[in-house]
Amino acid sequence: MPKRTAQAEWNGSLIDGHGTMKFGSFEGAYTFKSRFEEGDGTNPEELIAAAHAGCYSMALSAILSEAGFKPKSIKSVADVTVIKSADGFTITKSELRTEAEIPGIDEATFQEKANAAKSDCPVSKALKGVEITLQATLK
Repeated sequence: MPKRTAQAEWNGSLIDGHGTMKFGSFEGAYTFKSRFEEGDGTNPEELIAAAHAGCYSMALSAILSEAGFKPKSIKSVADVTVIKSADGFTITKSELRTEAEIPGIDEATFQEKANAAKSDCPVSKALKGVEITLQATLK
């Protein structure tokens, strides 16, 4: 398997500094405000959310395909929560929401496969210490 690489650079203090993150064709600026408040730019948690949503969609597609279903579309969103505690900042939750169009599948089978993908996706496995929830909707 190929190794995936991303890079980040931070300049200055935590509160007043700024940085950039780069991977593939993406390059995004980030600051304390974009990460822990409501400032412009991206943040590591947003990138984790994107990775989780993308990984989950692919895992669900694979599980459905292995079961003989041909997914028409799977659209997923992940909301990642970071909180400040006495120990510092901690990522506590990733809330997955997916909406899928899968011809010929019943609701119970869809929910079973959707939950299996939640557990099987490599990003979910990497986030073991984080609460992961799922709301799966069959169109």
